[in-house]
Amino acid sequence: MWLVLAFTSAALLGFYDVFKKHALKANAVVQVLTLNTFFGSLLFLPCVVLSITGTIDTTSLFYVPVCSWDVHRFVILKAVIVLLSWLCGYFAMKNLPLTIVGPINATRPVMVLVGALLVFGERLNVYQWFGVMLAISGYYMLRRSGKKEGIDFHHNRWVVFAVLGALFGAVSALYDKFLLAPVDAGGLGIDRMVVQSYFLFYQFALMLLVCAVSCFAASHSLRPKVALTSFQWRWSIPLISLFLSAADFVYFYALTQPDAMISVVSMIRRGSVIVSFFVGALVFHEKNVRTKVIDLILVLLSMVFLWLGSR
Repeated sequence: MWLVLAFTSAALLGFYDVFKKHALKANAVVQVLTLNTFFGSLLFLPCVVLSITGTIDTTSLFYVPVCSWDVHRFVILKAVIVLLSWLCGYFAMKNLPLTIVGPINATRPVMVLVGALLVFGERLNVYQWFGVMLAISGYYMLRRSGKKEGIDFHHNRWVVFAVLGALFGAVSALYDKFLLAPVDAGGLGIDRMVVQSYFLFYQFALMLLVCAVSCFAASHSLRPKVALTSFQWRWSIPLISLFLSAADFVYFYALTQPDAMISVVSMIRRGSVIVSFFVGALVFHEKNVRTKVIDLILVLLSMVFLWLGSR
C-alpha cells in the first residue's frame, strides 16, 4: 500500500508544480506564496480546532495532538527551512521553463543521500554512487539544453535559485527524518499531523512578515519591482495549496506504514518531474523538449539506481 501512496504523492506533486507555474504568470512571487500559505493553513485549521475540542478522535488520521513549546520550536525551524526552499523555488519557477526547473528539482534525492552521508554517517554503495554520477551528468546536459534558450547555468541567478530551492528541500527532507523518527532511533518522534499542520501556520506568519517588508520597500522606492499592484487572481492559486497539502498528507501517511522505506518513497516522489515536464511541454509549449527528454531520462535513471542501492 505504501508504494501506491508514494506514487499518488508523486502525481499530486507534479500537478502542484504545474499550478505554481500557471499562478506565477504576471504575478509577484510574494503574493502567490502568501496566498498559498494562507490557503494551506485554512485546510488544516479545522483539524487543529476539532482535535482540541475533542470532536476528532485520537485514533483518526486527522487528529492533531497538543504539544509543548519544546516541540513547536522545532516545527518553526522546519517552517523557516521550507519557506527558504519555496521562495527560491517560486522565483526560479516564475523565471525559468518548467522543463528546466523540474529536472533540477529531481536531483533532490542525490542531495538527500549526500546529506545522509555527511550528517548521519551513512555510506553509499556502488549502485548509489552510480546514481549520483548519472544525476550529475543529467544536470550538466541540462545546462547544455538551457544554453540553447539563452540560459547560462553559471551566470543565471534563477538557475542558482532553482539549485538553492532544491538544496533547502533536501535539508528539509533530512530534517523530517529527525523530526518524525522515533526517539529510540535518534529522532524526536513528533506526530506527523503536528508537523504538517503547524509548520503551515508558522509559514503563513512568516510570509505576512515578508509581505509587509516588500510593501514597505515598494512604498519607499527601495525595490520598485516588488510592488504588489498588478495581482491577477487565478483558479490555480488555491489549487497549489490543495495539491501540495494532499501530496504531503499522503507522503506522511505512507511513512507510517510498517514496511515503508523512506529512501524509496522519497525517490518515487521525485517522479513528479514526469508530470510537470510533459505538461510544461504540451500546455506551456516550452522549447527544446526533445533534447531535454534525454536529460530527464538520465535523472530518472539515477533515481532507479538510487532505489536499487537502497533496497
